[in-house]
Amino acid sequence: MTKKRLDHVRDWLQEKKYDMAFLHSKENVFYLTNFYADSHERLMGVFVFPEAEPFLVCPFMEIGQAKAAGWAYDIVGYYDHENPWDGIKRFLYERGLVEAAAVAVEKDTLAYARAEAFFHLYPHVLLHAAEEALNKMRAIKEPSEVAVLKKAAELADYGVQVGVEALKTGVTEMEVLAAIEFHLKKKGIREMSFSTMVLFGDNTADPHGNPGLRQLNEGDFVLFDLGVVLDGYCSDITRTVAFGHASEKQREIYETVLKAQKASLEKSKVGTRIGDLDMAARHVIENAGYGEYFPHRIGHGLGINVHEFPSMSKDNDGVLKEGMVYTIEPGIYVPQVGGVRIEDDVIITKDGHETLTNYPKTLQIIKR
Repeated sequence: MTKKRLDHVRDWLQEKKYDMAFLHSKENVFYLTNFYADSHERLMGVFVFPEAEPFLVCPFMEIGQAKAAGWAYDIVGYYDHENPWDGIKRFLYERGLVEAAAVAVEKDTLAYARAEAFFHLYPHVLLHAAEEALNKMRAIKEPSEVAVLKKAAELADYGVQVGVEALKTGVTEMEVLAAIEFHLKKKGIREMSFSTMVLFGDNTADPHGNPGLRQLNEGDFVLFDLGVVLDGYCSDITRTVAFGHASEKQREIYETVLKAQKASLEKSKVGTRIGDLDMAARHVIENAGYGEYFPHRIGHGLGINVHEFPSMSKDNDGVLKEGMVYTIEPGIYVPQVGGVRIEDDVIITKDGHETLTNYPKTLQIIKR
């Protein structure tokens, strides 16, 4: 699997006539090596060449994990007191890279000090962005990736179930959040794909609210937004329920969001303009009179990152392709009233689409 992905990068380097690529983000390192690790401030990355064999650079303490993950090529290891670029220089020169004119890097996240290291090695080198090419490669999921994403989605469903079961009068947002993460850890989940969100009442009107010690009361909306990292891949689900009872206004908001999500899902098929998914949902919400309360895009790509290419915004003229995985998550957020968001993970298939998250979406009134 990694060889196939490395070959794609090699082909791209040959097409662009670049001397090499240096990819340092933990996501792209994982994608190309199957080695998933966070090196913190330490240098980690993979060097790929048009012809020569690639090599990985990482701290000595990580070498065993890299080999266990299946990396079969050279590794430049280093101790904390050493300069890793000394070893990198030697390996580059061994591959004939005494001079280099063009190097592909992740320009959005490459630290300036590391860019300087390239300029020190190659004073006249030009650094080119690798993000677009890698994003396009990663956007189309392979069957093995889809299998993991489905399992991650099932665990996200389970997380919502645990959260709903934890609801009772007087419980706090943080207590419910703790229950969700505790039970997911018992399932073997070490890392959430982002900070778990559990919001009650008027707090649900903040799309990216911060859970706290707000207590649950009768008539509150409860919004869950969570996901897990499983074998390097993320899930992301949002569900909103009502506790005790729901007012007519709450029901109207909920049903509008659900209708908007269905409209977007109906357009989820090969060849659809990506921006049209956003517009389909936005049209429903605007017609219901809530347009000003839908402040974000309809969704985002999903995979190794919880937010990745493509951005599912109304201005995106790209088209959906088989194997793309993304979220559909319309929302309405009315201050002093509350908010509703309904989010699913979706994969494009040759026949249409499949939703990977399956927790019920009809409005649930939770009574205890």
